Amino acid sequence: MAELKFFEKVAARAGVTPDTAQSLTVATLRTLTERISGGEAADLADRVAYELRQFMVKGTDEPEVFAYDEFLRRVSDRAGVERGVAERGVRAVLQTLHRVVGHDEFEDAMAQLPEDLRALARPVPRGP
Repeated sequence: MAELKFFEKVAARAGVTPDTAQSLTVATLRTLTERISGGEAADLADRVAYELRQFMVKGTDEPEVFAYDEFLRRVSDRAGVERGVAERGVRAVLQTLHRVVGHDEFEDAMAQLPEDLRALARPVPRGP
């Protein structure tokens, strides 16, 4: 049931339906796992709900190297959503993941990403 709360939080943050939030979560976790080392993926997987761990399995320790646009393209394709929705979804998943796994572990994983991808994990400032 913990994964349902994760999906609900992603849905609220991204402004999407629960079904879309689930697709975005799976797509983002799979893409993130491809982009970071196997060790970091395993460390993150150890801290998420059991039902989400299957999306963070990596066959090799080596990370794939790809940039922001490719990250969003993969998430968009996997989740079956437009790029803008994928970007909001990635932001929502990363922010939710941050709260679930804890700051230190999250920062260890984010250190393997380029700055523009790390920026997605930061909350968007709200206007007055």
